[in-house]
Amino acid sequence: MQTVRIALGERAYDIHVGAGLVGRADLIVPVLTAKRVAIVTNTTVAPLYLDAVARPLADAGVSVATAILPDGEEYKDWQTLNAIYDAMLAARCDRQTTVIALGGGVIGDMAGFAAATFMRGVPFIQIPTTLLAQVDSSVGGKTGINHPRGKNMIGAFHQPRLVLADMNTLATLPQRELAAGMAEVIKHGLIRDVAYFEWLEANMDRLVRRDSAALARAVERSVEIKAEVVALDERETGPRALLNFGHTFGHAIEAGMGYGKWLHGEAVAAGMMMAADLSARLGQLRASDVARVRALLERAGLPVVAPALGGDRYLELMSIDKKAESGRIRFILLERLGSAYIRPETPPALLAETLTACAA
Repeated sequence: MQTVRIALGERAYDIHVGAGLVGRADLIVPVLTAKRVAIVTNTTVAPLYLDAVARPLADAGVSVATAILPDGEEYKDWQTLNAIYDAMLAARCDRQTTVIALGGGVIGDMAGFAAATFMRGVPFIQIPTTLLAQVDSSVGGKTGINHPRGKNMIGAFHQPRLVLADMNTLATLPQRELAAGMAEVIKHGLIRDVAYFEWLEANMDRLVRRDSAALARAVERSVEIKAEVVALDERETGPRALLNFGHTFGHAIEAGMGYGKWLHGEAVAAGMMMAADLSARLGQLRASDVARVRALLERAGLPVVAPALGGDRYLELMSIDKKAESGRIRFILLERLGSAYIRPETPPALLAETLTACAA
């Protein structure tokens, strides 16, 4: 087991990466405020891992309530969030109850938002079961739900007490979900660590085959990168926005296509291609750099062409992105492989060229 520390002062916490962590009550119990938890999961994950988490906790004297939600991005809404509150109130949960998010990014975001708002805030723990959640959404305290007009538009910052990234859960992950998680892995190399990007180029075949050592290394390094950025800027007032490389385009794809049609990582992959293309049109990336990004995404099994929503529709959706300011769309772009920056304004003609060239 490897441990990465998120250095946030009194809100600091550990992320443990390893095999067989799901049932480790000995890691969970010490961070509980009281021996009372509410496990939030979904209909796909519950048959696989709910008992593995709940039984050791019950054996340790912890009272366990559960909320089992429908599976899918399309359920990341107020109605499903309310089902968490209903279950917690029915179980007479109180301010000392710790919420445990057991599942992928949707579960982590919704359970975290429920924890941030239930009785004005209760502790929570993340047990991410997808690659995307392990390397991205479970780290950093962003929680929330979608709005029909934009992704993650309603939410709160609420840091977990602990994150357990169990490599064994990746064995049951569908290949499409594994690929979706790889988008965020690749993103971390692109924005902050060119040596890591080069390692991914050298090891992508191992990752796609689910080589356990390679996956553990990818999760650990991705978490380290995100931890560094979050420690610098917990509430995304500055450099944390760099973690959104590909997301302005990607969130527009998700909203425009209808939540659940494209997986988050798939939309981010196409969005990263659009951002790389725009970076090249601005003279910051070489054509060979863009080709390397495309090749690595394709090897991971990810889409590199965005859906043809139309330029006007993309602009409409991107203008309400959380990174927009005063109606201006801010993009996270690359000045070179391994280094990203925030661009407050982009020439409309170049953006139009990217939207035309990268969508079909």
